[in-house]
Amino acid sequence: MTQKIFLTLLWLSFVIYAFFFSPPNQPDTLELIKNLSTGKWEGINPIIISLFNIMGIWPLIYAGVIFADGKMQKIPAWPFATVSFAVGAFAILPYLILRQPNHEFDGNKTLLLKILDSRWLGLSVTLGTAAFLLYAVTQGDWNDFIQQWQTSRFIHVMSLDFCLLCLLFPILLKDDMERRGLKNESLFWLVSLVPLLGSAIYLMVRPPLVETTID
Repeated sequence: MTQKIFLTLLWLSFVIYAFFFSPPNQPDTLELIKNLSTGKWEGINPIIISLFNIMGIWPLIYAGVIFADGKMQKIPAWPFATVSFAVGAFAILPYLILRQPNHEFDGNKTLLLKILDSRWLGLSVTLGTAAFLLYAVTQGDWNDFIQQWQTSRFIHVMSLDFCLLCLLFPILLKDDMERRGLKNESLFWLVSLVPLLGSAIYLMVRPPLVETTID
């Protein structure tokens, strides 16, 4: 109950801050989003390009654990997971608030769940994550990014969204490890303390879920 109260307050604080206290919208925000989405990256800071694309990778990582978790919940996971591709933690936090801890998986895996449970997903998101992180670190202009973070609501909120997704993943990680018979505290802390890349690698190395019933 304490965790649910904390997560609810966190979600409300994030919503209020994002809409009322973050920097103002810039006139070119829609054009920037359009160019980022269509690959017209010329003249855009590589850090912003990488962050935008990583915010598309994070929902895939979350989907890799949420759909299995949601199978054993009273609430469906797919609406939250789907909306998270557009709004990130704004959608993930309500799911975490409404779900119940569950360490089990019962039943067959659907085709979608088989894809999300595969190590190919883990390999894909790990390679994509590593590529964009390397691009940001080696090519990015950090002074420009800080300036944009301070003046642009889009960049500011997207950055905070990224940080929240990093911090929230361990809540789902613990149950996902239990479902797979992984009782390894060292692995839990290693994945939890290495933001993003640790979560991506986890999807690549974890054992698959075991189906317990046959149609």
